[in-house]
Amino acid sequence: MKKAVVILSGGMDSATAAFIAKSKGFDIVAVHFDYRQRTETREKEAFEAICDTLNVANRYVIDLPFFEQIGASALTDRTIEVPTGGIEGGVPVTYVPFRNGIFLSIAAAVAEKENAEAIYIGVVEEDSSGYPDCRESFIEAMERAIDLGTKETTHIHIETPLVHLKKEDIVKTAIEYGVPLELTWSCYKNEDEACGVCDSCRLRLKGFEKAGMSDPIAYKRALRGK
Repeated sequence: MKKAVVILSGGMDSATAAFIAKSKGFDIVAVHFDYRQRTETREKEAFEAICDTLNVANRYVIDLPFFEQIGASALTDRTIEVPTGGIEGGVPVTYVPFRNGIFLSIAAAVAEKENAEAIYIGVVEEDSSGYPDCRESFIEAMERAIDLGTKETTHIHIETPLVHLKKEDIVKTAIEYGVPLELTWSCYKNEDEACGVCDSCRLRLKGFEKAGMSDPIAYKRALRGK
């Protein structure tokens, strides 16, 4: 069976990408990264639950502690507050420097080892927080670099099935593919109940609202939707 490496954080976007890969007939090799992010434990729990739902046997949980040492992001540096005042222009402080570039490099190594022909990543360009490493042009450049840096017999295509979708379209796509959205986790701040006000929660809630649906995960009531 053909294989695809799926970078699976445990969030709605990556889970949807995983279900799309499964629908294409791929045997999934799931890769999760612990990079000392604030919600590391909760994200790993979501990753395992989604893998269980998809019956994924081949799972990699890769530890990347150096992101904490680099810092410069509210997700990995506890001295930088996660913004909760609403989505603003520019690159936010939740951007982790070159995170997707590093993730894709490691995923490429796994893909080459596993003889996988594709890497699936749930990046979203049009309706994201403005992260530069979510742009389609960046992904295309990484695919070229991976091709140049691997064996001549290795051919890996990076699949980005969500890159041009709005959040409400991702919600609809997730439901279409049967993604168990109640198992996913998107919040940047909390691991018990989603905060409802960080950029990631706001984008997710906005997506469900525009899709005319209710988000099945728990949010702090006082903050929900504000």
